[in-house]
Amino acid sequence: MRLPCFSAFLQDMESRGLLEETLIVALGEFGRSPEKGVSTSGKVNRSDGRDHWPYCHTAVVAGAGSKRGYVHGESDATGASPKDKPVHPTELLAGIYHAVGIDPETNVYNHLNQPRELVKAKPVEGLFL
Repeated sequence: MRLPCFSAFLQDMESRGLLEETLIVALGEFGRSPEKGVSTSGKVNRSDGRDHWPYCHTAVVAGAGSKRGYVHGESDATGASPKDKPVHPTELLAGIYHAVGIDPETNVYNHLNQPRELVKAKPVEGLFL
């Protein structure tokens, strides 16, 4: 998939020196089913359609100390499931907190003054400098 507007956005941010202090995260909550007609939602898909696929999806992280050109993990040949170095969404969230200077293990208090962890995960190793 080509995203010329996204790459132009990143180039513009870099040319202005804004990527040093700005974190860009682009992701979706789903990938697409690896085969036409396969459903995970319980709906009957047309034979030429693809459904949401929660088992394997992609995220792009740029700026704020992330490594340029770094690729973490790999899907299997059909994109159905992670093959190498899977990342749970909470690990990505821990990385986002880390990138913006917040310790992911910080406790916050809810309206009842009960402690809650921001996230129960470690940042993805290798994603940030």
